[in-house]
Amino acid sequence: MSVSVSPADRLVLLNPGPVNVHEEVREAIAAPDSCHREPEAAALINRVRQKAARIGGGDEEYTSVLLAGSGTAALEAVFSSVVPADGRILILDNGHYGERLYRIVSVHEVPHRRLEFGWTNPIDPAEVDRVLAEDPSITHVGLVHHETSTGQINPLREIGEVVARHGRQLAVDAISSLGSERLDVRADHIDWLVGTANKNLEGLPGVSFVVAPRHRLDALENVPARTFYLDLYGHYISQDRKNAPLFTPALQVITSFEKALDLALTEGTAARGARYRALAERVRAGLTERGARFLLPPGHRANSVTNVHLPEGITYDELHDGLKAEGYVVYSTQEQLAGVFRVANMGQLTEADIDGFLAAFDRVVAKLTEVAA
Repeated sequence: MSVSVSPADRLVLLNPGPVNVHEEVREAIAAPDSCHREPEAAALINRVRQKAARIGGGDEEYTSVLLAGSGTAALEAVFSSVVPADGRILILDNGHYGERLYRIVSVHEVPHRRLEFGWTNPIDPAEVDRVLAEDPSITHVGLVHHETSTGQINPLREIGEVVARHGRQLAVDAISSLGSERLDVRADHIDWLVGTANKNLEGLPGVSFVVAPRHRLDALENVPARTFYLDLYGHYISQDRKNAPLFTPALQVITSFEKALDLALTEGTAARGARYRALAERVRAGLTERGARFLLPPGHRANSVTNVHLPEGITYDELHDGLKAEGYVVYSTQEQLAGVFRVANMGQLTEADIDGFLAAFDRVVAKLTEVAA
């Protein structure tokens, strides 16, 4: 197979964020220096808030709150802010990021219950239904839509229907799904949606956000704050009512994110999902031809991440370093999945990028196998 080598100044990022971005997104980061208390900054923030709400399917009844920080900042803002003192949240956990939700509520001493399904197992809506029926103290449910530690896509719509039927609120970590997987805040009964710029929305790191109905955000006035910097209600009131950020935002990153949102809204989630799916299928077909074993069966996999067992006799560090020298960056998994690595296909990638990776994989594996022999 004849494959062109990637330019030396471009790493092909096959990690699940940050991603290779569109040139217009990269250029937008060079916006002029500006003051965050000026009207033009407020106008920028309000435009981006509106577009972020739209990407999740929100209409005029929804808005978003921007936060300077990675997706975990927005997660912590939600999971520390939305549960009242007399409430309780059910954390659905089937991987590293479900465990992260549990750790966040534990740190903030939010009353909670943890329902573990085990890594690589999908979350069972029937079990969620059973727990909610037996435990009226639960007021909120926390779910990771795409559990990137395993590549598992969880049944969001079915769980949303269960939670809504019981009259509870649903908070969703959509950090690795929003923009490419099927998701709609209304149809999926999502009360609190957490997203970030630098994954499927193909922006740069440094800004995250929360999408919610306005009435849910307004109701936070009666929930005592558990944190200072990440107080979701404080950020909402400042951005929405005072027309100014609560603290200093990353304006250049937000400017770049607006361009990424424009591109995402123009392409559409369905089209981006189809683009990602085609690239994922190319990765999986190529690795299957090479005898690779996958962590999950096909029906459980998201369209943007593939978890693969390492070739026999090769360590992750050896594979990673060899591929990086060729211009391709793959990703490790958590220690619970030793012997597995991740290949993501988020961002501005092409079929040539995937073919180049597969060719580099062949060269690296052949070299490492030869050395071991």
